Parts: sequence; C-alpha cells; structure tokens
Amino acid sequence: MDESAVIRAERLTRRYGGRRGFEAVRGVDLAIRRGELFALLGTNGAGKTSTLEVLEGLATPTSGTVRVLGRDPLQDRRFVRSRVGILLQDAGFPMDLTVGETATTWAGTVSRPRPVGEVLELVRLGGRERVRVRQLSGGERKKLGLALAIMGQPQVLFLDEPTAGLDPQSRQHVWQLIDQLLAAGTTILLTTHYLAEAAELADRLAILHHGRVVALGTPAEIAATSPARITFSLPTGTPLPQLTDATITVDGSRAVLTTEDLQQTLESVLRWAGDQGVKLHDLTARPASLEEAFLAIAESGDEGVAA
Repeated sequence: MDESAVIRAERLTRRYGGRRGFEAVRGVDLAIRRGELFALLGTNGAGKTSTLEVLEGLATPTSGTVRVLGRDPLQDRRFVRSRVGILLQDAGFPMDLTVGETATTWAGTVSRPRPVGEVLELVRLGGRERVRVRQLSGGERKKLGLALAIMGQPQVLFLDEPTAGLDPQSRQHVWQLIDQLLAAGTTILLTTHYLAEAAELADRLAILHHGRVVALGTPAEIAATSPARITFSLPTGTPLPQLTDATITVDGSRAVLTTEDLQQTLESVLRWAGDQGVKLHDLTARPASLEEAFLAIAESGDEGVAA
C-alpha cells in the first residue's frame, strides 16, 4: 500500500446480506495522491457508490483497509470529517429553510468555515439567500450541496456526480471552481457519468466493473487501450476493401473498421474508394477515446483486470 497517498484502499471488499450475500466491491486497490483529481467511473451496479461510502466513512468495509489522510475514516471520524468535504447525490436538505439559513447552520458545524456569502457567491447562489430550499431547482440544490461541501476548506473533497442536472454553462463554472480548489492543494475524488467531464478534469481515473478495478491510469492511457473507429455505408453489392491495417465488420449496409492507426487506415479507405469509384455515405472517423474504452469494458462482460 502507498503510505504517501491521501486516500488509499487495499483489498477493499463490501458485501451485502452476510457471507452468502452479494459482493458489490471485490478487492479494490486505490492510491490517490495529494492535490490530484481522481475520477471513479463505472457502469450501473459496478460498485462506485459502495466504494465511495466506505472511503467517506459512511459505511463499514467487509474486509480490507481504508485510510484517508492516514486515518481510518470510520474509526477516526472526528479527525477525518473535520478535514473532508462531501457532496452526496441527494443531500436531503430541510425544505423549509432558506439557502442562507441552510448554509449558516452548516457553517456552525465546521471548524474553519468560509464566510457564508463568499461560498454562495463561489457556487453562483449569491442573491438567493432568502429563497427556501423547496423553491430551488434541482441544479440549484446541487450548487447548495457543493457550497456546503467546500464550506470548511477541506483538504479532501468527495464529489458524487457534482454536475448532474446542471446546464452546460453551470457545468463549466463548476469545472472552473474545481480547478481553483485543485490549485489550492485540495485532493478530489470525483464520480461522474459524464465521460467528457472525467477526460477534461481527471489527472487519473479508475473504471470499476463488477466490483473490480478493470482500468487504471490517465484518461489518455485508458483511451489508448481502445482502437480508433471508421464507419461508412456502402452501396448494395459493393465488396469490402481489403485492408491489412484494420479489422472490418459489417452491420447491414454499414461497415465498421477498427484500427490502431486512424490516419493510415483512413487514407487507405479513401484511396480504395477513389480507385473503385465508390461514394462512402455517412463517413465518420473517431479517434481512440475514453468513451470508446469505457463502452468496450461495459459491453465485454469481462470481470478480469484490464489495467
């Protein structure tokens, strides 16, 4: 185990329903460095929430070791919670309180609170202090949850789907705020369903599948594990090109080429089309991407480690 990591887990398991029950997390190892943003991705039911709850100190692991800032987040709750901020998917705010009352109440529970007005301005809720929580949109409640998570100037920040329900402009603003927190030295563990968000923000990421880490590395490293893809429609009866640098499959009239060298294969396809006098309809060329790698994992059914 990496003793220098700010967040770390070794052989973490979490089982529901006793010894014969469902094992949601199966031997997860993680080591998250100080000041980095680490994204935890996974298909539905992959074990993200179960893993996150243990790391946050909200649940007990079935087995394995977890440390946050060198301490057990459950046994040393007082030490860890005073240095950690948590944004949950559903914060469960009292609906009758105003935004200002909610933030002020929360500020009284942390040891080094930022000024309430400053934090609300950071998440663009300035001027909404007198609005009751029940009157907020889903996106505004997400912003309020983020405000509370950063109220205590945490060393470690857990963000569970921080931009879910936000419009594109608000999402960009949250990204900017996250960049500011990282620049100040905050360590962030992020879960998200937006793969573009993970690719944009994460220094490193892990993909969970069937309770195991099956891919681990930088977004570029994981994207590189998936080939580039070229697709086009062929006129009926047109023979496929014979290429040595790509794998070709056919779905109806649509050809799908996967390749490790997108430029060379695309040049070969276009040269073949020109020589044959064939017009390629709906031609698309997609480089290797995090999305392609994620979809390959999600569709594989493979539970083995691919990292």
